Amino acid sequence: MTTPAPSHLVPSEFGYHMPAEWEKHEGTWLAWPKNPLTWFHHLPEVQNVWLQMIKELSSGEIVNVLVDRGSIKKEIAQSLIALGVDPKAIGKSIKLHILPTRDAWLRDTGPIFIVNREEKKKAMLDWIFNAWGQKYISDEDPLDEDTCVPRMINELYPAQLRFARIEPGIVLEGGSLDTNGKGTLLTTRQCLLNKNRNPTLNQQQIEDYLKKYLGMQKIIWLNDGVAGDDTDGHVDDIARFVNENTIVCAFEDDPKDENYKALAENYETLCNATDQDGKKFNVIKMPMPGVVEAVIPGQKHTQRFPASYINFYIGNEVVLVPIFGHTNDGEALKILKDAFPTRRVVGLRCEHVVWGFGSLHCVSQQEPMV
Repeated sequence: MTTPAPSHLVPSEFGYHMPAEWEKHEGTWLAWPKNPLTWFHHLPEVQNVWLQMIKELSSGEIVNVLVDRGSIKKEIAQSLIALGVDPKAIGKSIKLHILPTRDAWLRDTGPIFIVNREEKKKAMLDWIFNAWGQKYISDEDPLDEDTCVPRMINELYPAQLRFARIEPGIVLEGGSLDTNGKGTLLTTRQCLLNKNRNPTLNQQQIEDYLKKYLGMQKIIWLNDGVAGDDTDGHVDDIARFVNENTIVCAFEDDPKDENYKALAENYETLCNATDQDGKKFNVIKMPMPGVVEAVIPGQKHTQRFPASYINFYIGNEVVLVPIFGHTNDGEALKILKDAFPTRRVVGLRCEHVVWGFGSLHCVSQQEPMV
């Protein structure tokens, strides 16, 4: 079968689909955090979490890190070596690319990779990024760097090795969806049907895009996300597949917590849902890490941040889990150890990372192997 030019490609019609995150990776993409305003002057603590992520992931796959300039490459390399990384890994399993970005949320600004297993082909989807419903875009700060990340990543490769880059033409962020790799996708109405994303499209039209470009057969719609989430309810804070028929779902036990009602509703929805073959899911409750909040510099009120254990990232050999110094940390790690018995499960303290309104999954993007 001859693959048409990218501008004419409807991926599902040519055997392409989005794999599950636990399927074999070619590598992981990260962008080095450098904006002090994103993390309210806790940048050193946040950068230390990135160093740990790079170290843990690089034992099983290539870790590609986008940095602004050569001097930062040297600093990162020195810090990794001081952390115990083999110097020989720098440039091999750890690749530092000079590619300036505005911020570090590659789950949303980076490409979503799709594959055609039969033909051993890979392509990238370049969705429109509008800063989570125009929240962080202005005439003075148009976020031009982050709207071009997929194209710029593709241009890191020699011309003969570049991917087909497909532009679906609608606003969508990677954190708003999760798939079992077999044709079922999780998402939320709060995000994908929000009028600040694609105001002219209804639910059925959005589903059509997801099916055509991601190769999906079944879309499961949850309603609302967690409190404090500036992305309007990304699903990667509330429910994730851990295998083809098992979902871990954030659940709040405290009826007084503002997350209680929405998360209970999501759990009930998933318990009643079926997959692409009409089979029910095994739904596992994941506890919440309590309230993570702080007074943002320059403001008087206390801000709640979207802390959730669901924002874990699945690497080839390791599952990286955000933890917050809460009594539920241990239970969350145990649930994921049981779900991924062949992988190491590593908790990384993310109190300061989540001050940027995201966590480990939000900042990483997998590139699947074909």
